[in-house]
Amino acid sequence: MEGIGTALRRTFILVVLAVGIGAMISWRRGQATTPTPAEPPQWPDWPERADERTAPTASTPALSWVSANDDGSAPASHPVKAKESSGIFHVPGGRFYDRTKADRCYPTAAAAEADGYRQSKT
Repeated sequence: MEGIGTALRRTFILVVLAVGIGAMISWRRGQATTPTPAEPPQWPDWPERADERTAPTASTPALSWVSANDDGSAPASHPVKAKESSGIFHVPGGRFYDRTKADRCYPTAAAAEADGYRQSKT
């Protein structure tokens, strides 16, 4: 009987020691400080861009397009209508020219193409 009691005591002592060592290791890991950067990372500075929706001014270079009239029609000097949402431009006499409410108007189809728009298929 005495052999079983001694074995149980030794097992209990080993378990208590293991739990204590585990708790101490856990506590030390929590105390370890992680290095923090001197300041948070910053996005790189991007070059300034003129707002594409504004008309040209004396300080910005002249653009080949103008904003459409309030009703979506094109001014006489810039008859080509372009929609930003679709990326398509319409020339006078085209199938959907009259019903298109333009975002931008260009003087020629070549100017609209140079700005990244494609001509309507009909």
